[in-house]
Amino acid sequence: MHEMGIANSVLTAVLAETARYPGNRACKIGLRIGELAGIDPDSLRFCFEALIKDSELECLVLEIQPCSRRHRCSCGHEFAVKDYDFRCPNCSSAATNCVSGDELELAFVELEEYEPITT
Repeated sequence: MHEMGIANSVLTAVLAETARYPGNRACKIGLRIGELAGIDPDSLRFCFEALIKDSELECLVLEIQPCSRRHRCSCGHEFAVKDYDFRCPNCSSAATNCVSGDELELAFVELEEYEPITT
């Protein structure tokens, strides 16, 4: 299950970003995942939640934004691929190129001010 490695890498990136802003903690992160990325969003969410359980990041919310497969035609038209039909809806050409759909991006990290409780 490579989703565990991905979840761990995402958390490492979040911790690195949070370290740049002392006195803040990450409360929400967003990932953009393309339909061609080969990542099961449910498995990724499960792994993410397993990694943050009982940790300082337990309140961290994961938002997954799915990205559809998009092609661009030689006529310049860009379109979302539906039902594996790669023909351009503008000119019916089959000479199209994939321009998106394989993304795996950390889209955002939302921070909030945080002061740990000390006793």
